[in-house]
Amino acid sequence: MLRVQDVDLTPNPQALKFILNERLLNRESRHFKSKENAENDPLAKGIFAIDGVESVFYMDKFITVEKNPATDWGKIQKPFIEFIQSFDTSLIPAEQEIEKPNEQEESALLEQINSFLDQRVRPALAGDGGGLEVLGIDGYTLMIRYQGACGSCPSAISGTLNAIENLLRREIHPAIEVIPG
Repeated sequence: MLRVQDVDLTPNPQALKFILNERLLNRESRHFKSKENAENDPLAKGIFAIDGVESVFYMDKFITVEKNPATDWGKIQKPFIEFIQSFDTSLIPAEQEIEKPNEQEESALLEQINSFLDQRVRPALAGDGGGLEVLGIDGYTLMIRYQGACGSCPSAISGTLNAIENLLRREIHPAIEVIPG
């Protein structure tokens, strides 16, 4: 049975990270910013059925829920826990097969950046209930999208973006610019 083992605060005061006893996904992360986006995902759709839920992000063994600022967490947590305990994880849509691009398709720079993000940035963001998706690179301009708690967190939009850019400039290439996509 799926259970919530712990609840962590995130830097975003409107988001909580619910740590589960079972893995939901092995390699993907899924982020839903509206009920409409979650229509084909029974887990996210069920969470959005709880009044006050604004976004749902899940991966590995956690779910991050962002609430409406006018809604009290007390009105969300109990229904969320009840839903999770009764949810059949076999209803989660299968993960997509990842097609590994050949080396000619993916630039060495983008490969180096992703490796660095995997080692140094994504684990820290996941620790706060969020994630980071690389949308692409154009020259030295890297386009990213925050996920989960990071998606609407004020510090992610400015401070974390600058920190990631500074790390990449120092560790990878001094001309790298990071922009939200």
